[in-house]
Amino acid sequence: MTSLIGKTLLIATHNEGKRAEFAELIAPFGVTVKSMADFDLPVPEETGTTFEQNALIKAKAGADATGLPSLADDSGLCVDALGGEPGIYTADWAEKEDGGRDFGLAMQKVEHLLIEKGATDPKNRKAQFVATLCLCNGDSDPVYFRGEAPGTLVWPPRGEQGFGYDPVFLPDGHDITFGEMPASTKHGWKQGEGDGLSHRARAFAMFARACLAAA
Repeated sequence: MTSLIGKTLLIATHNEGKRAEFAELIAPFGVTVKSMADFDLPVPEETGTTFEQNALIKAKAGADATGLPSLADDSGLCVDALGGEPGIYTADWAEKEDGGRDFGLAMQKVEHLLIEKGATDPKNRKAQFVATLCLCNGDSDPVYFRGEAPGTLVWPPRGEQGFGYDPVFLPDGHDITFGEMPASTKHGWKQGEGDGLSHRARAFAMFARACLAAA
């Protein structure tokens, strides 16, 4: 696969939290990063039924509009006791009537549904964060990279780091939530030093090995 080192890469997102995480992850590499906001691009409608389909919609929209290699992420929280929900609708659960998003309310919704199902014991509160990256680069076929981070949901929320549902997600093998972790710990990935801790870091590690290695 062609290396992207020395090139410009479009991060096809309007989510500031995701943009900041990608900026942190890609900082060690010689890649110029642009966002959809830099080109004033509209948010494409995500009509897919899987993380892969929605990531492709965003990556393809960015590549078609700019001609740049375009990397998109679709990610979410999949709760075992809720049959995998909210899944691809993770961000939708935070939407408010005024068009904004309130992840505090979204976390409360998840907790309410868990209580309704009697899922109060940690063993019944298992969940996974899932991130799927899609790279669209010229006429090449789209390439996907999927990372997962297993953990347990806690209540009440803990910490103010990260974004989204991070304050209620306790990753396996740790005693602090993503919301309590500094970015360096949550990402936990450096070139050649493992695959990281978060779902996005693990997906990015796969992408980096494939696309950010020296040509």
